[in-house]
Amino acid sequence: MLARLLLALCQALLLALCVAPSNDFDWTKTDRGSFYYGTFPTGFSWGAGGSAYQTEGAWDKDGKGRSIWDVFAHKKGKIFLNDTGDSTCEGYYKFKDDITLMTEMKLNHYRFSISWPRILPHGIKTEHLNEKGIKHYDDLINTLLENNITPIVTLYHWDLPQILEEKYGGWQNVSMINYFNDFANLCFERFGSRIKYWITFNNPWSVAVEGYETGEHAPGLQLRGTGAYRAAHHIIKAHAKVWHTYDTQWRSKQKGLVGISLSADWGEPVDITNQRDIEAAERYVQFYLGWFATPIFNGDYPQVMKDYIGRKSAQLGLGSSRLPMFSSQEKSYIKGTCDFLGIGHFTTRYVTQKNFPSGRGSSYFSDRDLAELVDPRWPDPGSEWLYSVPWGFRRLLNFVKTQYGNPMIYVTENGVSEKIMCTDLCDDWRMQYFKDYINEMLKAINDGVNVMGYTAWSLLDKFEWDEGFSERFGLFYVDFRSKNKPRYPKASVQFYKRIISSNGFPNQREVESWRREATETCSSSNQLLAADPLTSHMEMVSEIVVPTVCTLCILLSAVFLMFLLRRRF
Repeated sequence: MLARLLLALCQALLLALCVAPSNDFDWTKTDRGSFYYGTFPTGFSWGAGGSAYQTEGAWDKDGKGRSIWDVFAHKKGKIFLNDTGDSTCEGYYKFKDDITLMTEMKLNHYRFSISWPRILPHGIKTEHLNEKGIKHYDDLINTLLENNITPIVTLYHWDLPQILEEKYGGWQNVSMINYFNDFANLCFERFGSRIKYWITFNNPWSVAVEGYETGEHAPGLQLRGTGAYRAAHHIIKAHAKVWHTYDTQWRSKQKGLVGISLSADWGEPVDITNQRDIEAAERYVQFYLGWFATPIFNGDYPQVMKDYIGRKSAQLGLGSSRLPMFSSQEKSYIKGTCDFLGIGHFTTRYVTQKNFPSGRGSSYFSDRDLAELVDPRWPDPGSEWLYSVPWGFRRLLNFVKTQYGNPMIYVTENGVSEKIMCTDLCDDWRMQYFKDYINEMLKAINDGVNVMGYTAWSLLDKFEWDEGFSERFGLFYVDFRSKNKPRYPKASVQFYKRIISSNGFPNQREVESWRREATETCSSSNQLLAADPLTSHMEMVSEIVVPTVCTLCILLSAVFLMFLLRRRF
């Protein structure tokens, strides 16, 4: 009898261990060991990326409709130096040249986005389909495949058709779910036979918070405390609907995968022995990554979001939480709608507890009750928000593994910018950043994290949203002063190419030689770039000065002729 009881207890314990939640991330484990020399698994995919509004230009050509970014960027004072993406890299016309650059780098994949208003100028499938827009993406996809480069396609990289914002309020309106599904379904129909990786949304955190909370991004609304949550709610449901549409109508024929790309900085407790700091750091990550990942993997918002936003809403005298609720039917519909998870990651913050009194009003940021800090010793190579903290990348990837059952991961964005007006193509800081961050990703794979591919962000310098052209993330320098927008390889092109060809970091001596060789190759590119101002000057002379002088000569001749005629009569 006792033996049977013990056996039953052991079985119960074993069952409990099997069904126990996997969200047992160890916040006190801070393994920041030395550089690891080794290679990635066979078949690991190396790539680079960009997005439609940031690179294509041709904003009003060939039947394209206006996007919210076309309108937002044209408003004075919204973008640094009033830059716009009207022409940016001219990628719409130069994509074949760019694919040649990818081929020379031996990239396995290229991540790009399809512009919704380029295909559906009015945003709605039933109103007008722009075949010229369809042809552009047909040509892009076909050329990539001809060069053995796998296309990874993002359906929404922030460029909502402006007409949907004006008529319905954009992502504040539940109708966007069906409109986005129609757009996605059209893309599956026209391109799906050649696409195996679909990403529904790129970084919906920025869409929600910067578009509808702070107003820094298009459409520029400041609906503090409510707008971001409402937009995110509709985006999550739109993602799920598109996943189900693909699953039921296209998967069996096209054999592709549908995921989402979520961006997240890592949050590290200021004091790993302080439970309040640990809880604050977890809130930071849950309000960032978990806001979208937890519903998609587990069916509902993180409990900490529901608790904090609900409590603060009650303190404001509201009858319900500002965080919308999913019905039980919606929870089951959303749960599991992710074939792979895209992760965009750039930097890390230290996090500590900080209470925000409810009397100061509500906002996404005050709802979290935390403060973000940086270590002054962290390298600060470019953007004011981007510090190089490689070990945070490994921590984030392991967090995803433990929280969400070790899903298939593709790193969809990782890279570093440089300071404004920098024209030195010997980008030593970028080579260091790639070396360190890619190595931490390799360590994470050795930890058991299921990372299948890496996307360097970005292939080209491009329009950087509210920062305009003042920040450069590209492997290739783009001369925006020149009408032809020529590309020049930075040293990091050669360095990244060596990582790809070696599938990692074979040994110390070889890796150290890569950097020396890459720095040597960039000097000739620097000489070409130094000569470019003369080229730009000659373009200005031929395109502006000469026509102006000719026009003045004609006008003066006409005046002189009139003067002679008046004297004769």
